[in-house]
Amino acid sequence: MTESYDADVAIVGYGPTGVIAALTLARYGVSAVALERDKDLYPRARAVTVNDWTMRIFQDLGVDERVDKKIDPQRALRWVTYGGTEIMRVEHPPSTLGRKPRFYNIYQPTMEAELRAAAQEYGDRIAVHYGAEVTGIDQDADGVTVTSTDIATGETRTTRARYAIGADGGSSTIRGEAGCRLLGDTNDVTWVVIDCRVKRWWPDRDFLTFWSDKERPVVDIALSAGNHRWEIPLKPDESPEDYPTSAEVWPLLKALGVTEEDVEIHQHAFYKHHVRMADTWRNGRVFLAGDAAHLMPPWAGAGMQTGMRDAHNLGWKLARVIKGELPESWLDTYEAERRPNAAFYTGLAVQLGRVIKQELSEEEQAAMNAVPQDTVTPFEPPLIAPPVLEGGWIRGPLGDASIVGRMVPQPIAGDAVGRMARLDDLLGDGFVLLGDDVDPATLLTAEEKAGWDALGARYVAIRPKTAYTQGPDELVDLDEVLLPWLRRYGARAVALRPDKFVAAADVSGLAVPA
Repeated sequence: MTESYDADVAIVGYGPTGVIAALTLARYGVSAVALERDKDLYPRARAVTVNDWTMRIFQDLGVDERVDKKIDPQRALRWVTYGGTEIMRVEHPPSTLGRKPRFYNIYQPTMEAELRAAAQEYGDRIAVHYGAEVTGIDQDADGVTVTSTDIATGETRTTRARYAIGADGGSSTIRGEAGCRLLGDTNDVTWVVIDCRVKRWWPDRDFLTFWSDKERPVVDIALSAGNHRWEIPLKPDESPEDYPTSAEVWPLLKALGVTEEDVEIHQHAFYKHHVRMADTWRNGRVFLAGDAAHLMPPWAGAGMQTGMRDAHNLGWKLARVIKGELPESWLDTYEAERRPNAAFYTGLAVQLGRVIKQELSEEEQAAMNAVPQDTVTPFEPPLIAPPVLEGGWIRGPLGDASIVGRMVPQPIAGDAVGRMARLDDLLGDGFVLLGDDVDPATLLTAEEKAGWDALGARYVAIRPKTAYTQGPDELVDLDEVLLPWLRRYGARAVALRPDKFVAAADVSGLAVPA
């Protein structure tokens, strides 16, 4: 008897993590059904920024151009005292990942609405049930059954899928149902988030400014679409009940020099900072992603983005496993790759929080601003540096001098018939081996080539722009970026995964990673 499924994957929660999971699954050819408790889009802007890595994911999903119209480039980040002393600044040089800005300011409700609109265009491949409160999940050898209740009618529904993703936030029902525990701490300090509509421009509004102070540090950030936000901690003798309306909030802004001539208060809310992570992100056919798996302070602007990256990583792997293109063991690489990255951004956020609260010693501050010497990889501050895998489906050493685990740059390249486009658009969405002015297939043993052939890999020679192309599987390094990048690490050939991370290189062996 053939098993009947409502969709290949059930997604619980349809916030940013859930919608990226759905888009990724649909983009790679499998179906998804999402169950979302709220009928309407969450109206408050929780996240405030996306960077070039996230935009590259949007590019893979075919939504980057439409999202780009809803967001604004970010000028730079700075940490400043109330006396005007600049403690630290992070400039945003042009991106190497395919977009000029490294960081963008967003207004989350607007961006999220655009992502949901893109998902609607997949028709039946993405089904969304709003007003559905998930009450339980069961799994067996062949799939999962998600039980939900229609909040409006009280009707019970069961949804059958091959796998399930819990993207239902920090208070995740799925996390508990899957037997996963959330470990860590929550800070006692309550912060008020004040979202405003801009009425006029003021000097340096386009900086993301952290006002550094032991008692009243403040986050001051331009959002897209004419919005601006301040995040201010309440003092020990203050509580949310002291700020029932905008009238009580205004003195906080006026203390910063912000008046009714500058902005109109749109809304305000309260939250606390969390440093928490689930003990495991998987139980059989059930996976956790986003806030269901990890919660971090906002200082690195990485909470929402980390969830989106979880969803993309898990989504393309699940799709290929479901379609029979990859073995089920590939799903073990999800947490192995994503947990270290989530932990990295959590630690970075904690450290940056210590800067804004003036908790660092002079020695610690100097260490944060120190630039390492004699590195193979050009140094960039951790907050803006291109991503690197720390484990998972890769072969070879990691570290400063290794190309393995790095994301390939994305310049404009040319193909053999003269088309010019961003690299990813020319490489496609599969496994690809790139060679430095050589067909990479010629560098493989018969066994190595058989391994890559089994994955459907392409073999592409990267030619200098001063040379002629000689066949269809060649690209031209028009921006003179790819060949110098390969040579920096002494690599003649690299193997790229569908997410454009280097899985292997000839310097440490081009065999398919185990």
